[in-house]
Amino acid sequence: MSESTGTPRDVTALGGISDERAPSSGTVRTILTTIGLLLATALVLYVVLQTLQVITWIIVAAFFAVALYPVVGWVERRLLGGRRRSLATLIVFVVIVLLLAAVGTVFVVPLAQEGTKFAGQLPQLVDDARAGRGPVGDLLQRTHALTYVQDNQDRIRSFATGLTTPAAGVLSGVATGAAGAASIFVLAFLMVLEGPKVVDGFTNLFHPPTALRLRHVGADCAKSVTGYISGNLLISAICGVLTYVVLKIAGVPFAGLIALFVAIADLIPLVGATIGAVVAVVAGLVHSVPAGIAVLVFFLVYQQLENHLLQPLIFSRTVKLNPLTVIVAILLAVELAGILGALLAIPIASIAQVIARDVWDHRRGRPKAEVTVGEDERPVDAGPAEARLPGAGAHPAR
Repeated sequence: MSESTGTPRDVTALGGISDERAPSSGTVRTILTTIGLLLATALVLYVVLQTLQVITWIIVAAFFAVALYPVVGWVERRLLGGRRRSLATLIVFVVIVLLLAAVGTVFVVPLAQEGTKFAGQLPQLVDDARAGRGPVGDLLQRTHALTYVQDNQDRIRSFATGLTTPAAGVLSGVATGAAGAASIFVLAFLMVLEGPKVVDGFTNLFHPPTALRLRHVGADCAKSVTGYISGNLLISAICGVLTYVVLKIAGVPFAGLIALFVAIADLIPLVGATIGAVVAVVAGLVHSVPAGIAVLVFFLVYQQLENHLLQPLIFSRTVKLNPLTVIVAILLAVELAGILGALLAIPIASIAQVIARDVWDHRRGRPKAEVTVGEDERPVDAGPAEARLPGAGAHPAR
């Protein structure tokens, strides 16, 4: 009987499959779960890549919303008696629009006036340039630009013809930029307006002590972003004032307008200072070669001072970051995400510092008020003479 019937183990063995090697239901479930997670991750990455531009707009809008959140709160408390947040948000954003319009007017009106004057003088300027007269003609004569143009007329003509080809792409880029600016503005407005409701809804998911802790951490993060923007504005103001002084001493016309452009361009991370410097140097060269050289030397020196002295010093005070941390954060973020990384590097580093400090305080205890070394807990800043005094280092446990 035993030989005729056999056991399930024998039957599976005859079939070439051992039940010891057959996967269990738990193993199959784990494999399917892993495959599902991989597919979900791939889907999320695909969606992120396809909507990267919109995600960038949302991140930038959130950045400005966090920076403007304390300003709107101040207007709501001090001017409106703690009521009508919608009106406070509207007031702040209207003021921002008016400031942008004022800055645009400062540029547009002089440019329109000078553009009309330039259009009337253009034929005479072209004749003077060809003859080597006037500031432009003198500059072209010294740089041998006229000779180069005459020797490469066909190449320049073909290059100019090629510039008209991507005109549709340029117009599309301008339209996309305008749509992005409008989207960022609207998103930031709604984020500031609905911010308290979102914060309340999120913190109500936790117990009251945890909710209070989250509110404190969020407030500190918002202060760090506001500090970054105020520090960036201060650096740009310093750059604009120094540029105006140098251009005025060199006798370059429209020194105020050029200095204002340099200050605004300096707000753009990574490339803004270079763009402003190029415009100022070209204006100086058009005026005179010595003026252009002086402006060029100024910007070479100033950019080194700004990158290695002003930014670390100011951001260490406004964002409460160590200067070394500021430089390392900027370098790593620029390498990872380019201009957007440069824009967000310092706020993200400051937010990470706020969160790390909060975790340390609640999980591991607070750091000592005074750092000590050795078994006797001698203070680090204590000198050798002080360390040998009786009782030196006898500090109570912290």
